[in-house]
Amino acid sequence: MTGRLQGRIAIVTGAASGIGKAAATLFRAEGATVVAADVTPGEDIVIADAGREEDVMRLVNSAATTHGGLDIFFANAGISGGLASIFEQTPQDWQEILRVNLIGPFLAIKHAAPVMKARGKGSIVCTASVAGLRAGAGGPAYSASKAGVISLVEIAATQLAGANIRVNAICPGLIETGMTKGIYDNARAAGKEDMIGHLNPLKRGGEPDEIARAALFLASDDSSYVNGHALVVDGGLSCSHPFYRQDYGRTAF
Repeated sequence: MTGRLQGRIAIVTGAASGIGKAAATLFRAEGATVVAADVTPGEDIVIADAGREEDVMRLVNSAATTHGGLDIFFANAGISGGLASIFEQTPQDWQEILRVNLIGPFLAIKHAAPVMKARGKGSIVCTASVAGLRAGAGGPAYSASKAGVISLVEIAATQLAGANIRVNAICPGLIETGMTKGIYDNARAAGKEDMIGHLNPLKRGGEPDEIARAALFLASDDSSYVNGHALVVDGGLSCSHPFYRQDYGRTAF
């Protein structure tokens, strides 16, 4: 099936690389007009900070005035913040990670929903993570921010009741992107590439296109009765509870 987004207008944040770039490419291939945004310059990229309200408002207004409306917002932009422990992170670390990862999707919903309502329908997709489901898959602030995204889409789905606007999240597992480059590079340098993703039943990491296809499903009418849901795309990682205890040095419990 092709043309699943024919005639739709979409915004994709974090679109200069990784999952966002793959999604923007796929959405266009399926017929959408895509406003691709990122803080990093790139081909066909609109420079915008997804965690800054003025920038999100500008993206939404641009879609409405230049293209006639907005049907899809893929709030994908995010930062990892590293794997430092709670006892090593600062309030400033948390503020920046939450600003991009959680306030960004909040702003997308806040400003996209009124424009979508005028169109009679819409789909908002937010990138969460398996790290937001349980501990062990990311740093403290990152994991908390992604748990917040999962809660946010549930709340937004209920507050938009009757507007015919669906709000869902995707929870990727280990995907090869700029955010995980260090993990992949270190494994390959050590000759342990076959260990990447070994904790999930598929025994491999994922590709950005595999998450982009999940985003396409949630953005399109194929998921017309899916709302307030966190779709896990992780090779089966979260069906079990793998756990690795880290030694945080001076702080022992």
